[in-house]
Amino acid sequence: QVQLVESGGGLVQPGGSLRLSCAASGISFGFFAMNWYRQAPGKQRELVAFITSAGTTSYADSVNGRFTISRDNAKNSAYLQMNNLKPEDTAIYYCAANFASKSYWGQGTQVTVSS
Repeated sequence: QVQLVESGGGLVQPGGSLRLSCAASGISFGFFAMNWYRQAPGKQRELVAFITSAGTTSYADSVNGRFTISRDNAKNSAYLQMNNLKPEDTAIYYCAANFASKSYWGQGTQVTVSS
């Protein structure tokens, strides 16, 4: 059974930081590209960042320079370090794993940026 479990969300003040984690099980993690998406109320889900199996990373323009995606294949985990958070970063954050035609999603973790 495949599971992706996000953690690390919460309430943070503008300018603060959070680190999201995504723990995967039931997949050959090293083969999968890992992605972080987010969905704000009333908006479409958007891709925030991804990291390939080789470690190549890419970011949405809105988070480039503030967020860092990483992975630890030994721990079957991916991470999203979020710095200098802004109110517009408020959303539910989802991790997703992709390999060939296979795609798996976590249940999401809420991030709220507010003073």
